[in-house]
Amino acid sequence: MSILLANTPLFLTGVFIFGLLIGSFLNVVILRLPALLDHEWRSQCEELLEIKKVKNLDRPPGLWWSRSRCTRCDHLIKALENIPLLSFLFLKGRCSTCDARISLRYPVVEVTTGFLFLAVAWHFGPTLSTLVALGLTAFLVALAGIDIDHQLLPDDQTLFLLWAGLFASLFGLFTDPVSSIIGALGGYLSLWMVYHVFRLLTGKEGMGYGDFKLLAALGAWMGWQMLPLIILLSSLLGAVTGVSLIIFKRHQSSQPMPFGPFIAIAGWIALLWGDQIIDSYVRNSGLGSF
Repeated sequence: MSILLANTPLFLTGVFIFGLLIGSFLNVVILRLPALLDHEWRSQCEELLEIKKVKNLDRPPGLWWSRSRCTRCDHLIKALENIPLLSFLFLKGRCSTCDARISLRYPVVEVTTGFLFLAVAWHFGPTLSTLVALGLTAFLVALAGIDIDHQLLPDDQTLFLLWAGLFASLFGLFTDPVSSIIGALGGYLSLWMVYHVFRLLTGKEGMGYGDFKLLAALGAWMGWQMLPLIILLSSLLGAVTGVSLIIFKRHQSSQPMPFGPFIAIAGWIALLWGDQIIDSYVRNSGLGSF
């Protein structure tokens, strides 16, 4: 381990490969967690309302022990067919049994996670901050993927991130405890107020409560000082993406678009380069002279 940490190229290569492996697991989380939550919610509602079950619904595959299968022919994916990125290339993006196309999302999530992990390791080096930031990065990738698919940010993940950010502040990893607590409160209340003002003016809901919790979690991780940057970046990314999709007719203006992925991207950028962005803005705007 000491050799790995001492050798920067070896350390970065190891983190990138680790990111590919985690990305493969995140594909499982993005695909299976919403189905598991839906099954759990239905079961709880049936029990609470004392509804007699018409039929017993099978529990969806779990996150940890259930083997992956082809969604078309139910072929059980072998270990050699489940190597991140390499298996997709070797199989030429098709199932080895029925020749059905494998979604391009799987290698994209794996490679994206690998490069995000690499950027984190490059920025923080072989430190505890890297290890903790890799965990945050993995959660943000999973949350973004789930929100894109289902417009859902599960409480199980957002609230865990919130408490993890508060806990990390006790060690001063990214911010201090006071800034973390204020950041959590400010993150939640800022979008909560925007939500209610927008609903009063338009009669529509502009975002979900999961967005509030995600921003609160990022505020807990990075402190209240980063909230304006995260809100500005996420709004800018959302506006550019939304307008681009409408222009190229890939999205209808009347259809809701998940905001969670943009908060996640902005939060990740702020984690790595937030201080530099804010310092550069202060210098170039002349605010630093006051």
